[in-house]
Amino acid sequence: MAYARNDEDELISNINVTPLVDVVLVLLVVMMVTATYVASRSIPIDPPAAHLTSAAPPAALEVSIDRTGVVFVDATPIALDALRARAARYASGLGPDRARAIVSADRAAAHGDVVGVLDALRDASIEHFSIRVREIGR
Repeated sequence: MAYARNDEDELISNINVTPLVDVVLVLLVVMMVTATYVASRSIPIDPPAAHLTSAAPPAALEVSIDRTGVVFVDATPIALDALRARAARYASGLGPDRARAIVSADRAAAHGDVVGVLDALRDASIEHFSIRVREIGR
């Protein structure tokens, strides 16, 4: 009894890895050339040295607005004109780069009241301020 031999049914017993090695080597050469090109195009930088000081940052001016629009500075009610004058005194003592304010407003406070406080702080040369919010989940 003769059996017909079918090449498609044979098991593959070896794998030729030569093409795989060729592709990996070509990719390696491309990466090396690209890396040297990118490294040669970088800008050399000599960063300045800084002396670290142990001085604490200045305390920020605490401004709060309740739901009725009343403005408080350090828990004391204050009018916008008085806030502007007090913030100007605070900023002049520290300088405009170091003067900071933290603005806390009730959720029900009018948008115009908050903008009025921010404008008063800017008029007093306080450009750095934070708006306090409640963390989600609390």
